[in-house]
Amino acid sequence: MANIKSAIKRARQDEVRRIHNRYFARTTRNALKALRHTTDKVVAAQMLPKVTAMLDKLAKMNLIHDNKAANLKSSAALHVNKLA
Repeated sequence: MANIKSAIKRARQDEVRRIHNRYFARTTRNALKALRHTTDKVVAAQMLPKVTAMLDKLAKMNLIHDNKAANLKSSAALHVNKLA
């Protein structure tokens, strides 16, 4: 463990941010999984804007790369459009 005051504070802040980031990433992954397993087009169409916003937020916070967010949004939109 660090014994410099600023390093101790940095370690505390990193732990808080790690838990915060993990919560947002896990929530987004769960929402994306729920969207992919949905077979009702109306429900999926309602979920899509929320999931898209969550992915945009993750990309904005640099938790995932911008291109990964774009790829996930694209595949989610394709899934919703394919539903009958």
